[in-house]
Amino acid sequence: MATNIQILCRNIFKLRIDHVVHSSSFTPRYRPPYWYSKKERQGSSNEHLTRDNIDFIEEVVQDKNTNQTNLKSPLVNISPQSIQPWTPRTRRVGLIARKIGNYPVWDKNGKKLQTTLLQVVDNHVIKYIPPEEYKPMISKNHWKEKPTHGCLLVGSETIDPTTVTKDYCGLFDRVGMLPKKYLYRFVISPESALPTGTPLFATHFRVGDYLDVRAKTMDRGFQGVIKRWGFKGMPASHGVTKTHRRPGNIGGGGEKARVWPGTKMPGHMGNRWRILRGVKILRINTKHNVIWTLGVAIPGETGAMCYLYDTILPLRKLQTTPPFPTQPPTDDLPLEFYDESIHRFENPTLSFEEM
Repeated sequence: MATNIQILCRNIFKLRIDHVVHSSSFTPRYRPPYWYSKKERQGSSNEHLTRDNIDFIEEVVQDKNTNQTNLKSPLVNISPQSIQPWTPRTRRVGLIARKIGNYPVWDKNGKKLQTTLLQVVDNHVIKYIPPEEYKPMISKNHWKEKPTHGCLLVGSETIDPTTVTKDYCGLFDRVGMLPKKYLYRFVISPESALPTGTPLFATHFRVGDYLDVRAKTMDRGFQGVIKRWGFKGMPASHGVTKTHRRPGNIGGGGEKARVWPGTKMPGHMGNRWRILRGVKILRINTKHNVIWTLGVAIPGETGAMCYLYDTILPLRKLQTTPPFPTQPPTDDLPLEFYDESIHRFENPTLSFEEM
């Protein structure tokens, strides 16, 4: 009799567990986009190749990379009359940049300003998804993009095709390019669409304009409440024993008899997507595609990838026509662009005359 009761209880518990696991509340936090393909290749890619074959593959990849770099932009063949005019409601494509460090600049009044350097490395347009085919990754209760917006897939930093899978290379073989290490989708207006293979440079933006920067924060690992939330902690003496950096009472007793959702407790800190809005551009280097942005609050450590696009803040939006749909490659651009408030060191420094 006891054995039958144990079996019945075990079956009931199993049914409850299956119901909980398959319920809609246990949805994964990350859902890959529909164009996503497995990138990392398992095992060594050179295990069955001779030294001559490896040298031949490296030569072919280098030649293709050189041809891709020297390829003319498709915008050269587009007549200016066919490009639709820019409006304040138009959404342009953004850029993929790498955070390379901080650097000071000085304004014309002698005030020192801290800036963050973002380098745009090897950005190319991979694919355009029209509005009727674009499927944003949103849930039912989220704000939805208008169906009039499309999507532009941009890649950055060319990598060796032998280190990735065949499916991932297929995304780039259709446009005749080598695979990219990073991919990102930008929601754009249909009139901002660009042909596949179009290179994107730092001159896509202008000095004085404002950006929204999306990046991941520094990964701090598992941290306590003092570092994670800034708690004060317990006193150092007066009867306190081994609870100096603990959170203390969390108020879970009484009628609640549980922990309220959102209670500040120890846990994983960092490695979360954050957006810093309204970052001003102070300087642009056209040779190395480096953008100087005001402030040091851009998320991520040095070397992190950032995604840049025109700001959506109402008071900092673009007021004049930017390079639309993007800045075509030209040879007559100056080496540096400076904001009008920044002091250039080739100019004379400030001098004060005696009265």
